[in-house]
Amino acid sequence: MPLRKINVIRYITPLREGGSMPAIVEGDDDFLYVLKFRGAGQGVKALIAELLGGELARALGLKVPEIVFANLENEFGQTEPDEEIQDLLKGSVGLNLGLHYLSGAITFDPLVVSIDPLIASKIVWLDYLLMNVDRTARNTNMLLWHKELWLIDHGASLYFHHSWQNWETQANKKFVQIKDHVLLPWATQVEAADKSCKEMLSEAIINDIVQLIPDEWLMHDSPFESAAEHRKAYISFLTTRILHVEVLMKGVRDANE
Repeated sequence: MPLRKINVIRYITPLREGGSMPAIVEGDDDFLYVLKFRGAGQGVKALIAELLGGELARALGLKVPEIVFANLENEFGQTEPDEEIQDLLKGSVGLNLGLHYLSGAITFDPLVVSIDPLIASKIVWLDYLLMNVDRTARNTNMLLWHKELWLIDHGASLYFHHSWQNWETQANKKFVQIKDHVLLPWATQVEAADKSCKEMLSEAIINDIVQLIPDEWLMHDSPFESAAEHRKAYISFLTTRILHVEVLMKGVRDANE
């Protein structure tokens, strides 16, 4: 299904814990969102990673807040007194990305909460696939909401796409940072998760998710000649990486030993 598009009508508060300084905003649909700005440090590449990571997780049956395209008008933020925030808003005019705000959610604490082994294994499998460096005990990027585990913030995934150098090699590369994954102690069913995830993430599903990326994001500082060629590279990377499951499996097993 295509993502909904909203217009941001009110800036509420910054979330300064994140390096890219996302913010809680209100949309014209009366809902609150955590807004990821295209004008932040990592630019639209972080938004693409957020979109792909979130929707791939959703396709695997994992809990992810609704992701929407969020439009910022030219006039938005002109009355913002904080110069740093005003510069961020001015640099983010146009299409940004929002995640539905989970009011009352609490940060996942691995010292307090245990996770179902199959769910933990699926999340580890996904983060290995996406080369997500940002799901550690220091920064879990997971929330507990209504007693369920929700995944947030995939912007640090697919870090190779900031340059696209040797991206074909990256598709087969071991992801050694998996050893720092916060859910690794619970990921004892990686084989079962691998079988399930491969069945769910068909090439058709991957294609549908990649097609969600706006052309304007793809063509911003792109090394590819067209948005279609850029999409093809994302699809090729993901499908190739899934095919080389023995590399993924061995990496997780090694990290768990």
